[in-house]
Amino acid sequence: MNTSVGKPNIIAIVFFILVVILTLVITYFAARKTKTTSEFYAAGRSVSGFQNGLALAGDYMSAASFLGISGLVALKGYDGMIYAVGWLVGWPALMFLIAEPLRNLGKYTFADVVAFRLRQGPIRIAAAIGGLLVVLCYTIAQMVGSGKLIQLMFGMPYELAEIIVGFVMLLYVLFGGMLATTWVQIIKAVLLLLGVTVLTILTLAKFGFNPGVLYGEVQKMYGEAMLNPGGLITTPLDSFSLGLALMFGLLGLPHILMRFYTVPDAKEARKSVVYATTFIGYFYLIIPIVGFGAAVLVGKDLITQIGKGGNMAAPLLAELLGGKAFLGFIAAVAFATILAVVAGLTLAAASALSHDIYVSVFKKGKATESEQVKVARISTVIFGVTAVLLGILFKGQNVAFLVGLAFAIAASANFPALFLSIVWKKFTTAGAVWSILAGGISATILIILSPTVWVKVLHNPQPIFPLKNPAVVSMSLAFIVAIIASLMTPDKEAEKKFEEEKVRTYLGVGAE
Repeated sequence: MNTSVGKPNIIAIVFFILVVILTLVITYFAARKTKTTSEFYAAGRSVSGFQNGLALAGDYMSAASFLGISGLVALKGYDGMIYAVGWLVGWPALMFLIAEPLRNLGKYTFADVVAFRLRQGPIRIAAAIGGLLVVLCYTIAQMVGSGKLIQLMFGMPYELAEIIVGFVMLLYVLFGGMLATTWVQIIKAVLLLLGVTVLTILTLAKFGFNPGVLYGEVQKMYGEAMLNPGGLITTPLDSFSLGLALMFGLLGLPHILMRFYTVPDAKEARKSVVYATTFIGYFYLIIPIVGFGAAVLVGKDLITQIGKGGNMAAPLLAELLGGKAFLGFIAAVAFATILAVVAGLTLAAASALSHDIYVSVFKKGKATESEQVKVARISTVIFGVTAVLLGILFKGQNVAFLVGLAFAIAASANFPALFLSIVWKKFTTAGAVWSILAGGISATILIILSPTVWVKVLHNPQPIFPLKNPAVVSMSLAFIVAIIASLMTPDKEAEKKFEEEKVRTYLGVGAE
């Protein structure tokens, strides 16, 4: 096929501008309502369960999901679907284990929950380190996807595209805070679900609306291997480790956990997860069809010619089936997706730096409202600039793959401490701090020593650590360290407070 991807596309540019204008108008109105820390971090706790469900789905259906999974399925076949399924199965666990306690115990960040009955200072410093590691890794994936997309649609240099994305995202967060970010997510989620639905219908129309015929064509063109495991993940242990990372990583993602503070109570928090699971389940059910459709109709050669990571498979398929106008719409949706998710990540990073480190540790909780908002905005700028620089540094990597690594760090650094703080009476400050540090640092080091970075990025002949995803080792280590450190440093005061915490956890008495 002849493609206009890689050259300036006037229709795509018009859609881009419309999306940016629409979201900036929302930011303007949100900015007028964003004066206090509660409004900046938690949208004044005024978001309904349905709205938050859509915003959660928007946060989760990132560029990595849309561009990355369709690309992985198109190039690697069956194994790309593991990401879609793995990302989905964490949601029931989130609803039953985390949503309600999180809303009842916390205020702005997940560190509020871990530190509830333990010593504030050490916990908040460790939690901020764990949270920032996750957010940085996740942000790299979004920034790489956004830079590539804008570069191809506008025909501009990759580095300039990164700067434009960073600038617009900063406008959202600096002026509109969580309220603007929430509404941008809601609009983007609706547009994304609409766009992927139309793309799926157009794809299936080419195969008589029979997925079996599509899979038959995949087999005919690329052989049985495309429909069997082994294209990306070669051992059962690697597959199990990736599954653990995707499932439990969700329960440690700071920007997802923050969303539960935007609703008024625990009931609305639970409703949020039900709505989000429905939207996300539908999305991950149909996105593999887009990937396989791209493999058959566009072809692997053209997809890898445009971008070796495969991230442009869905936009190329959109152009083939719906022309330049549909390509423009899909590209604009992908652009809005990236902006909204990066805005959420930036807000999470800013809250870790300002709320957990500056206000809680340095100022011992004694900072005025205006001072807190000012520090949050300075933190936002620092993180925004860092995100742009990292996006430039990691140019050319597959974005779904990078997000898989972010999930491994989240599952290892944040989830064990968060879970044990809610359910285990004997959990202590030392247990929490060492668990977060052991999980986060071991996951990061093992990723560097794995085939992913040691061989592919650093070009060494053999990996030092054999698994592509380290969650099975690093998450287990975090739990073991948490248990041993807690048993070695018993804390009667924390055990006593656990009984008080249970009342607030399950009944919501005293929740803010």
